[in-house]
Amino acid sequence: MNRSWALIWAGISIGLLMLAAAIAPEHLGTIEPDRVLKSPFEVMPFGTDTRGRSLVDYATQGARVLALPALSAGVLVALFGVLGGLLRCSGSERVNAWIQWVTEIVGALPRMVVILVVALLLPREHRSLFPLAWTWALLAAPGAMDEAAAVAQRLGGSRFVEALRAHGYSASRIFLVHVVGYNLRPVVVRQGAETMMHVAFLEIALSYLALAENQPSFTHADSLKSWADLLKLGYPSLIPSLDYNSGHALVLGLLLLGLVAMSAIAIGRAARAR
Repeated sequence: MNRSWALIWAGISIGLLMLAAAIAPEHLGTIEPDRVLKSPFEVMPFGTDTRGRSLVDYATQGARVLALPALSAGVLVALFGVLGGLLRCSGSERVNAWIQWVTEIVGALPRMVVILVVALLLPREHRSLFPLAWTWALLAAPGAMDEAAAVAQRLGGSRFVEALRAHGYSASRIFLVHVVGYNLRPVVVRQGAETMMHVAFLEIALSYLALAENQPSFTHADSLKSWADLLKLGYPSLIPSLDYNSGHALVLGLLLLGLVAMSAIAIGRAARAR
């Protein structure tokens, strides 16, 4: 995939995700017993659930649950990566040593344990994916900062900055264009895109865990549905003895997860160096 096609695909996929989040209803549609578990060929475009409600509402509500939190977490990780690269170019050994100490401590924390603790501490009426996404971003930030700092170090660090200053470049052009735009961009954008994907899969995992234990969701209000509901609805179709015709829900859930994964890959490819 070349950079142009990757950029087009990334824009389309992110646009579809944001559009789905924007048009998501507050509640599922009305129950229609005569349309129970209809396939997409019978009820366009995605079929229905066990109560005859369209799976379109599941898809859009799931996008509403994770779209903005995942995007904000990706941006946060990218900003931390930029900070790590710029600090390495500053040439201050004391600052770099302090940042290294902090990142080693944060990076050593078990992510899933911290996420579960934060999820359990959130009041039920204020549960949202935002706190969990930002927590994941903070835990992932040390890796992004280390990789960006390694890229800046290969450039020459402070020596690279001084060389450009000797050629008459301004500080804003040196740091924003040459350091961030030309050299750190592929790394920090890819890190941010991967974090978006990780947050999306984290939401699916936590929601599926809550569904399996018949507990309130950790990531969204009870009135909303997650893409995990599609997987939960569809997985019995894999058991032949159950004769449960919900395979269309499973396919839709997997396609939505594939869309998120492909968008993350496309964003990374679009931002790669020439």
